[in-house]
Amino acid sequence: MPAASQPLIRARGLSVGYAGRAVLERLEFEVPRGEIFLVLGGSGCGKSTLLRTLIGLQQPVAGEVEIAGARGPAATDRAPAFGVLFQSGALFGSMTLADNVALPLRRWTELDEETIEVLVRWKLRLVGLDGFENHLPSQLSGGMRKRAGIARALALDAPILFLDEPSAGLDPVTAADLDELIVTLARDLAVTIVLVTHELPSILRVADQCIMLDRAAGGVIARGAPRELAERSPDARVQAFFRREHLSRPA
Repeated sequence: MPAASQPLIRARGLSVGYAGRAVLERLEFEVPRGEIFLVLGGSGCGKSTLLRTLIGLQQPVAGEVEIAGARGPAATDRAPAFGVLFQSGALFGSMTLADNVALPLRRWTELDEETIEVLVRWKLRLVGLDGFENHLPSQLSGGMRKRAGIARALALDAPILFLDEPSAGLDPVTAADLDELIVTLARDLAVTIVLVTHELPSILRVADQCIMLDRAAGGVIARGAPRELAERSPDARVQAFFRREHLSRPA
């Protein structure tokens, strides 16, 4: 397999959950380099639990994860191979946007402050926040805070970007603008994106491939391109998701 097509993320026999109790079991999937890969499913199906396991905030109940060729999500002695946008943005409220974005650079590099300042301005410009370096998170709209969180996630130029419900809580126009930014970053920076969401417009707008999780099944019930699943999947649960219907509701 050519290097360019080598998966950047692999899950093998992965079970995730809490206190040794699995909520999702025996997950098997790969995330190809350069794709926007979505983790789909209804609320409470385990999407965020899977994400937390992939980035190392929780240990797997069973199985293993390989990130950028290394077993396990992260090592404490080197910069992580990924950046993360948490659902709320998770910016430090007492710090300016510039200091929020600079934080990974100060933690993981030996760059001088002048160089860090240049990089911070560039990262903020990438997400459409040029000129907002000295603003506090409380001075920004929800969409702008999400963009600032993405800028911080991009600070180290990691090859992988994890996004947890980036459109959650945003109005439709702001959500659509954020979707466009995500697609642009994936294309222009050649970054691999893993995106957790249940927002149907975003799913159909940005995804290359996806897996769909189901709480009752305790695992993956579908995989492939979202539009193909929406149009051709024979699974009633998949069709109900894309049609925004309850299973008991007639078509």
